[in-house]
Amino acid sequence: MKFGYWTPVFGSWLRNVDDDTTACSWEYIKNLTLNAENLGYSLTLVPELYLNDIKGQKAPALDAWAIANGLAAITSKIEILAALRPQYHQVALTAKKIATLAEISNNRFSINMVSAWWAEEARQYGIDFDNHDDRYALTEEYTNVLRGFWSNTPFNFKGKYFEFQDSYNEPKPSSLPLVYAGGESEQGRASITRFADKYLMHGGTLEEIRAKIKDMNERRDRANLEPFKGFGMAVYVILRDSETEAKKELERIINIKNWADYENSYSNFTGNSNLDVEISKMEYSVSNRGLRANLIGTAEQIAEKLRAYEEAGLNLVIIQCANMKEELEKIAKELMPLLH
Repeated sequence: MKFGYWTPVFGSWLRNVDDDTTACSWEYIKNLTLNAENLGYSLTLVPELYLNDIKGQKAPALDAWAIANGLAAITSKIEILAALRPQYHQVALTAKKIATLAEISNNRFSINMVSAWWAEEARQYGIDFDNHDDRYALTEEYTNVLRGFWSNTPFNFKGKYFEFQDSYNEPKPSSLPLVYAGGESEQGRASITRFADKYLMHGGTLEEIRAKIKDMNERRDRANLEPFKGFGMAVYVILRDSETEAKKELERIINIKNWADYENSYSNFTGNSNLDVEISKMEYSVSNRGLRANLIGTAEQIAEKLRAYEEAGLNLVIIQCANMKEELEKIAKELMPLLH
């Protein structure tokens, strides 16, 4: 099992609690990443939203790609996985950026293709927000164009959304950057089967994750494509010295303080994503259904649960926690050795 974590571009991952010391700042993220790299974390996911999905749209949110650029330059081992929403990035220029980042990072830069879900954010930033299935169709074609620019000289392409003729985009990355993606709808799973190297999931029960991995493996096999290179899941981890302490922390963070601050992103996320399970307001107290895997308790209790997920085919967990600096260190020292 590999361990990654979410770069806190919004600061805290807690929607209902204000005393988290996780800061929305480059200085905090820089120090967190260098420490996490030394602790043995293999990946950091840099999420992309221009509005703050955690503390409300009036709160600050850092730019994912500026952060990813900085992290690629100052690190030496950790994989930088940057979220990429096609609607917000011109494809030929992005192909150039990623090729350059591949060189800066010595091929440690990957992309998480996201079809986008927050209609209100798109409105505020002047971005077209198409229907769900069209967003996935765009994402698939966009990914194909990126790979075309990275592989072919000159590049020629004509599709539904893009057309290029005798286009040069140099230099090429020495190896193709990995493409991650997640989605639960039929259209999402069908598209991801065709274009992604690795499949990412929101937090889920063991049964939900086992079923998704089985389904995606079968889809890949039916399409006569190579197996996925990995499966990852977003998780929120509460690691404490006793189960009682862990449950006390859970109760503290799920107590909804001011629902009005989060109602817009909640309704957009649940309404525009075609999720295959219902998201309770309690689960929405942290992002990406991180509490659903129930990784709450002592190191031994959490390790036992993760071993079951690993047997189901999961090989990467991407962690949210609070306070991040202290909790990532505790997880690295107490939990990670039990899974290696």
